[in-house]
Order: sequence, then C-alpha cells, then structure tokens
Amino acid sequence: MLRVKGKMRQENQDFSLHQSLEEVVKGLGFSLVELTVARHRGSAQIKAVIYKAGCSISTDDCTRVHRAVTPRLELVFTGSDINLEVSSPGIDRLIKDSSEFIHYKGRGIRCYRTDITEWTAGILETADEKGINIKTTDGIIRLDFDIIAKAKLDSSQEV
Repeated sequence: MLRVKGKMRQENQDFSLHQSLEEVVKGLGFSLVELTVARHRGSAQIKAVIYKAGCSISTDDCTRVHRAVTPRLELVFTGSDINLEVSSPGIDRLIKDSSEFIHYKGRGIRCYRTDITEWTAGILETADEKGINIKTTDGIIRLDFDIIAKAKLDSSQEV
C-alpha cells in the first residue's frame, strides 16, 4: 500500500530536518518532494528531490538548492562527512508517499488499484489527506489512498 503522510516518517529528527530544509527550498521557488537520510559510520548520505510546477529542473537549479541547504546540514551533522544529492523527480517517478501528490497537480499519473487490480491513468486534478481525483477519458475518478497500491508519474498522459 502507498505510504500515508506521517505514518512512515523515520525519526522525529529527520522530520524536523525535512521541515527545516523545506523552508529553504521553498524560498528558492521549489518544493521538497522527498528527503532521505542514511547515516553510516560518521557520514550522512542525504538525497533531496525537488520540484517546481510547470518547469523542468535543471542542473543549475539542483546546484542552487545544494548550496542553500548545505549550511543547515553541516549544523545538524557536525563532524560528519556529508554527501548530498539533489535531483528532480524524473518523468516516471514512483510516488512513495501520499504527501507527494499535492506537488503533481496537473501532471499525468498512473495508479494501480487494489479494488479492481488494474491501472487507472489520467491527469491529477486534486489531492487531499484522504485521496486524489484523476481526470480520465471517462471523466473524473476519485481514488482513496487505501485502494492505491502503487502510483507513479506518467508522462504519456500529459499534453
């Protein structure tokens, strides 16, 4: 099943780090879609996925975000080697958490449903805490998160 926001957060520290970095990323005009932190023997591997509606993310955008968030990471991981990777979601990103949907309004999306065991594809119209609305060729379909087993961006659905 698709993870629901808040239920699969690793630790309170990682969640507060996400919130702190989200402020910086928002200040640059982007959304922080995902933040993954892995600690191992005095080092921290951090992956940040950024997004901006209606725009493709360039390497310059990733560099700007990298430079802006690095000082905060250095404060949190004092004395650790920090390896930060900043990237875009990619055109066919696997959506890992229900909180991601809000970022992709107007984008093509494909969801594997447990109620009918097949994929439903269309354009994401809205997202809230309980589910999403997808505009399909048959009209708008409401999908609650409890019936979405897997979801991903689908560039073939976009005009």
